[in-house]
Amino acid sequence: MSRVFAGRTVRRYCCWVLLLSFILLSACSDNESPRTGPGETAPFISILAPLHFPQQPSKDIMAELEKLTGAKLDITWVPEGVYTDKMNTALTTNSLGKVTFVKFTDYNLLKSAIRSEAFWEIGPYLQEFPNLKQLDPAILNQAAVDGKIYGLYTERPSSRQGIIIRQDWLDHLQLSKPQTLDELYEVMKQFTYNDPDGNGKQDTIGLVDRNDLVYGVFKTLSSYFGTPNNWKLENHQFIPEFVTPEYMNTMNFMRKLYNEKMINQDFALTSKEVQRDKFIRGTAGVFIGSMTDVQRLSSEAKAINPAAEFTLINRIKGPNGYKVWSIPNYNGLYLFSKKAIATEQELKQVLGFFDRTMDRDVANLMKYGFEGRHYKLEGGKVILPEETSQLRVNEVNPLYSLMIADFGNKNIMEVEKKEQLTALADQLSKDNEQFLVDDPTLRLSSPTYDEKNVELSTIIVDATYNYIIGNITVEEFNEQVEKWRTSGGNLIIQEYTVAEARAEAGK
Repeated sequence: MSRVFAGRTVRRYCCWVLLLSFILLSACSDNESPRTGPGETAPFISILAPLHFPQQPSKDIMAELEKLTGAKLDITWVPEGVYTDKMNTALTTNSLGKVTFVKFTDYNLLKSAIRSEAFWEIGPYLQEFPNLKQLDPAILNQAAVDGKIYGLYTERPSSRQGIIIRQDWLDHLQLSKPQTLDELYEVMKQFTYNDPDGNGKQDTIGLVDRNDLVYGVFKTLSSYFGTPNNWKLENHQFIPEFVTPEYMNTMNFMRKLYNEKMINQDFALTSKEVQRDKFIRGTAGVFIGSMTDVQRLSSEAKAINPAAEFTLINRIKGPNGYKVWSIPNYNGLYLFSKKAIATEQELKQVLGFFDRTMDRDVANLMKYGFEGRHYKLEGGKVILPEETSQLRVNEVNPLYSLMIADFGNKNIMEVEKKEQLTALADQLSKDNEQFLVDDPTLRLSSPTYDEKNVELSTIIVDATYNYIIGNITVEEFNEQVEKWRTSGGNLIIQEYTVAEARAEAGK
């Protein structure tokens, strides 16, 4: 089988087993004030964090954050699209910071390192901090390993996935928003072949995608087809998503888009940054992913073409009605290295910094920026004007990655008025909760999965891409599934089945 994409996948994951270092030396303790004690110097805190925006937060914002927390921050911001790769590189070169963010999709790969005591168990210390002790026990337990808490979570809705689409193109072609998979296909076809931008050229495509089967197009589209979220539990037996008819139907749909040139032909090698650029420049009319990206994409598109108009769709009816895959209520964790933090006192300084970031003054700075510059305050509630939207994107929003449990943090001020598209994205994300598809293995453990999923996932990722672009047949795809089974997949199924039975017996 062709291994066109194997190298990237292996690079992304091969270093996880080496995860034995990093983390943070940090700040202070009185509420609403720096937490450096008398005679203490400001702690130096190095952090590796994902960057979801085009640039880092402004120097003014960072200076104020350091002033309020009493900490000296050294944050390495890594673009989200290459975050895992960069973290692996840092691991192999022993250059990680003292605090490192781990995406929930990568978290299982760290569990062996956690069990080998490479990281601090922080659960016993949380009650010592006024904000951290308020963290949601249900979410902490979702991320626990063997019942022990190791990470501070960044909170996210269960699903923000949906479709961002060019409303002006729909209007130009006199099309309605698609409501079914067939209608979505027809819209993408019209966007490719019927000159939706009216420039007299056939220079557009229906859909733009990137080299990510999870946060790119594939997983969200797959959930519309009714594919399970990683695993299906049926008659007390676990079935991997990629052996289901729905997964194959999704691949066939993508293969048809590829063959008919309705999707960028290099999607399997396209970065998130290039995908976004194609969309905002009007190369493509459909972007499937996080709906909360819409305001930023719209602002950047209008800077190039003021006539560009975006809207959102979260309900696409498939064979089994409305479905969308969900994540746990955390999208990642900050973990604390025992190698970098030698004592409990140092660990408490680190936790103290994060606790301080949840105080009213710091949390609202990180969430909204400076009053008067980035937002307005009326009646104690936040107003987010359309005219400051791009300013917040450029200067404030990257700090969102660093915020702990912001949904449940009562110190964060309520927003009275948001930009129109932001408000719509929030509304539709809430609506998604009516038809979520959960992963039934989230609360279970499989030692073989933790040990071998790096290798095994590569088999399926490669096979999926190669089938979509026509390098292999159905029979050859199924051969790769069988390879997955004999290489450890069958053992994973057995272990999850046993773990589920034990969990049920323990109720």
